[in-house]
Amino acid sequence: MLEAGDWRDRILQEFTPKVAPITLAADPDGLLLEEALVEAIRRRGFELLPYEDPVAFRFAYESRFRCVRNQSDVADLVVVSRTDSDNLATVPFDILAAARRLSFGLRELFPDLSYPIIACLNQGHLDTLYRAQMRHRPGRLGDDATKDFVLLHVFQVAPAQIENPSDLLHVLLRRHYRGQTVPRPLEERLLAVLRHQEAFNSWPLETIVPDRNAFFSFLQERWPQFLDRSQRPDSSGLPDTTKEFDPQIGEPAVLPFDHDDVRVYIDNLFTEGMLHPVAHKSAQTLPGDWVAVGIKIDPEGDTRRRLEALLDGTGDAIPRPDARHFDWSAFAHRWSELHVLWSDTARTAGPYFEEFMSELRAEVDREFLAWVERRYAGLHNQPPDPPVMVHHVPRYLAGRISDDSGAKVALIVVDGLALDQWIVLRNVLATQRPCLRFREGAVFAWVPTITSVSRQSIFAGKPPLYFPASVHTTDKEAALWTQFWVDQGLTLRDAGYARGLGDGPSDRVLEDLPLTGFRALGLVVDKVDKIMHGMELGSAGMHNQVRQWVEEGFMAGLLDMLLHEGFSVFLTSDHGNIEANGRGRPSEGAVADVRGERARIYSNPMLRSRIHERFPDAIAWPPLGLPEDLLALLAPGRTAFVREGERIVGHGGVSLEEVVVPWVQIEQAEK
Repeated sequence: MLEAGDWRDRILQEFTPKVAPITLAADPDGLLLEEALVEAIRRRGFELLPYEDPVAFRFAYESRFRCVRNQSDVADLVVVSRTDSDNLATVPFDILAAARRLSFGLRELFPDLSYPIIACLNQGHLDTLYRAQMRHRPGRLGDDATKDFVLLHVFQVAPAQIENPSDLLHVLLRRHYRGQTVPRPLEERLLAVLRHQEAFNSWPLETIVPDRNAFFSFLQERWPQFLDRSQRPDSSGLPDTTKEFDPQIGEPAVLPFDHDDVRVYIDNLFTEGMLHPVAHKSAQTLPGDWVAVGIKIDPEGDTRRRLEALLDGTGDAIPRPDARHFDWSAFAHRWSELHVLWSDTARTAGPYFEEFMSELRAEVDREFLAWVERRYAGLHNQPPDPPVMVHHVPRYLAGRISDDSGAKVALIVVDGLALDQWIVLRNVLATQRPCLRFREGAVFAWVPTITSVSRQSIFAGKPPLYFPASVHTTDKEAALWTQFWVDQGLTLRDAGYARGLGDGPSDRVLEDLPLTGFRALGLVVDKVDKIMHGMELGSAGMHNQVRQWVEEGFMAGLLDMLLHEGFSVFLTSDHGNIEANGRGRPSEGAVADVRGERARIYSNPMLRSRIHERFPDAIAWPPLGLPEDLLALLAPGRTAFVREGERIVGHGGVSLEEVVVPWVQIEQAEK
């Protein structure tokens, strides 16, 4: 439901159905791609088609719209061009001749604010900014005044009022705990003001203000120092000079963790895995119960307490159906941490916790499905920086290369790696290679979450709609990957691809693919997928097997080689997986194109309808971004199309664990 005074109202008033079969919209700021607006436009009977690549546009237009344009039940088409109204001539003439023309932009929505500044904002910030503009009527503002207005009303930061360490920590904790992304011009404004504060002369502001991982590492380094100071008889606030302290991230040595504005975050930081408890010789005598969450006392008891805290807070943290995609991405990380903890303690948790976890899991499934049904259709057209769906990843990497003529990127696709299994993998890697740093995010897989659809879209850099001939196989991935990079201006020799990795020593990669000479490298590690398809011990068994595999050293060795050769290394997955119980197997014989455990794929709508009648609670998935004849029937909830009573770990469906997958940049820490 759109609120009164919503900025979207000014755009939606232009979309009256059946006024014209084609609407051509000049949209330089991508406003029409905002999730809630996409949903509202679709509800009014319109379908959006971006005009970016001329060949891809022509294929989509001819195959999905032109041939059915005169049918009465077909949605009106909105062609969205990311140019201003003066540059619409690049759109094909037949579209120009048939379309009515509209134009939208941030300049019209925010006439009193500096356009270069507000153009840097994420679309999720526009609601707050629009309300602030309407409420405060600031008048015409220049660049710096716009930055201050946005910092205050969108990010709740008043740079001039940050005067001491507790003020700064409170601001940074609020930002980094929420995972807020602040545009670079606003960060520079904040840094410029902070540099004039004498209290922060020794602080590594350029490191901890923009970098979430560095900020939490900064806190982690100083937590033991705070504990040492707390157990001293004279709590003077001075650092304990009896121990040598050699931090990797600047000064000061001691932080005011016990200040009210800081302490309120401590419990959540340790519970959710952003900070890690440490051993301390005076663990039993440290003052204040609140510090216990950050101290190793009893490993089993510590894990149990953390599980209880996560269980207690996760229900309230579940995003609702009108949430934005990054809300679900953030929640997926919390859910995965809980999943790993639960696997480690489920056997001793007791019936109360089992029932609580079961109810929580059902609520997550229900709310995520409701969100997917409303918002998933708008994700594939989102801007690729940062990536939202897996096919955005190559376009994001291409931006990295275009900005630096000497840059090299390596993309590791760990087939079938769910977010909870990434956490297991990351924890082992962090032990094997303490020098590694992980910038963690998440992206959305394609539904149905099967390899030939979702993994192939990664290497094509396009939705599955654009590779219908190979959508049931992965044999064309190398060609699609190479073609993508040739289209970006690289040569055939610049792009490398290898698959079937994960078994044996990591230097086997060099036998098939010498790393020197490549600028864009795509690697498929399929060991996790192999583990999954042979798994009989559920999610806990997956965690154990993934842990054992990573401990063998393949991933650490592969990362060593890539980083040594100067690659910027990124890791993602094509889909996750869940533990599911059998609900019966459809007996459609050989007429299903794919007979998966969580997804059945048909090319005949009559056949899918007939099978759907026998499984009425299954999900008849619409071909969103898919070839029209790729008709999926998805097993509902945590069930699978296998014999009743059988338990499997599988993929193909639309659960949070299958759809939201890791997106990680892996770096070598500076020495």
